[in-house]
Amino acid sequence: MDLALDSEPLTRRTEVLKQDIVQLPAQAAFPKAARLLKTDEFSSVFRLRPWRRSPHFVLYGKPSGTQARFGLVIGKKQAPRAVTRNLIKRLARDTFRLRRAQLNGFDILVRLHAKIDRKAMPSASSPPLRALVGSELEALFDRAVREAARRRAETVAAPPEAPAVDESSGPSGS
Repeated sequence: MDLALDSEPLTRRTEVLKQDIVQLPAQAAFPKAARLLKTDEFSSVFRLRPWRRSPHFVLYGKPSGTQARFGLVIGKKQAPRAVTRNLIKRLARDTFRLRRAQLNGFDILVRLHAKIDRKAMPSASSPPLRALVGSELEALFDRAVREAARRRAETVAAPPEAPAVDESSGPSGS
């Protein structure tokens, strides 16, 4: 067996594979720093009132002052099939990736709060399910972007409050 002949196709295959790899733009990536990971991070966002609702989802948001981070809560009670839960997660992450730059400075949490009807969506990966979830998430995130912009404008427009001066503790002028 000649090693020189065997290694040539391998390098050619490697070059072809390198050409096929599609690099996402930096703003569309989803690094670990863009995820809510710890229980405390989820709890701090859950404590607040929801920003927006749709028939199946609730979206929470919290100003963080850092880059946008995203968390998902998709329970078995609302989506019993793992295929359905994974589809929802994939679509939600993709929707967030595309709007991540616009949501900068906020922690966003999406929770599935209504059951996915098995009779209306017989297949867990059916096109109607994908269309339903995709359209709801798109609408939620569009409204979240507007809400984030509005809240950013409020904080910029509001002048910082001057610290209150307690005049009773200082020396008296009498």
